[in-house]
Amino acid sequence: MKSDSPILVRDLTKNDRRHWQALWQAYLTFYETILPPEMYDRAFERLLSGKEGEMRCLLALMDTKPVGLVHTLTHRHGWFENEVVYLQDLFVSEPARTKGVGRALITEVYRRADLAGTPKVYWLTARDNMDARRLYDKIGTGTDFMKYVRP
Repeated sequence: MKSDSPILVRDLTKNDRRHWQALWQAYLTFYETILPPEMYDRAFERLLSGKEGEMRCLLALMDTKPVGLVHTLTHRHGWFENEVVYLQDLFVSEPARTKGVGRALITEVYRRADLAGTPKVYWLTARDNMDARRLYDKIGTGTDFMKYVRP
């Protein structure tokens, strides 16, 4: 993969299953998470459903090969009139890192959010994910909020 290869960002299609699954599995492995096979089926079905309120996926390609993905969810928010976009998962394969793929994916999420009238985009990352945070600090603004989950 050449570092000067153009990056194409496009919607996920049903023909992308193998590439999407490999990228998502690598993302889950990065976060030390294992999901049962049926969850991959369910997630892929949801990403392609086209239903309002359902998740969406964009793939980034270099040299026609999928090298990154982003999953988003648009939803209502109690503080804003317009909906907001939650960027749930972002992953770039190891060989494609530092080549602008993550930036291209987030930029496309921003562009689509603006077109849809939902310009507020937010996401979370692990505190120790310094590689990702270097990019996020350039294209986003960190907050003082902490994430909590029900045990």
